[in-house]
Amino acid sequence: QVQLVESGGGLVQAGGSLRLSCAASGRTFSSYTMGWFRQAPGTEREFVAAISWNGGSTYYADSVKGRFTISRDNAKNMEYLQMNSLKPEDTATYYCAASAASTQRMSNMNINYWGQGTQVTVSS
Repeated sequence: QVQLVESGGGLVQAGGSLRLSCAASGRTFSSYTMGWFRQAPGTEREFVAAISWNGGSTYYADSVKGRFTISRDNAKNMEYLQMNSLKPEDTATYYCAASAASTQRMSNMNINYWGQGTQVTVSS
């Protein structure tokens, strides 16, 4: 069993930065691919980024490539999403997720554990 708790969301102006954190409980954290998804009102939850169990492989949605960086610290059971050059269209609730799938196969359909979400609002 893995429990995930996100933090770090907030309100930021366009062009600004935020760093999201995800704290995981459970001894099996390091065995999962970890990722971030987001969901804006009236839309489906979409994939943002994923990182392999050892941090050796990362994968990003085209919409965030070059602006967002995913990382993890297995010793601390933590996952992070550094978001730079934020745009109004990045406004959404961001969810931490754990999956047994690989980074490139991570999707809404194969998530083992979800966090409760943290709100990110980017003003223009």
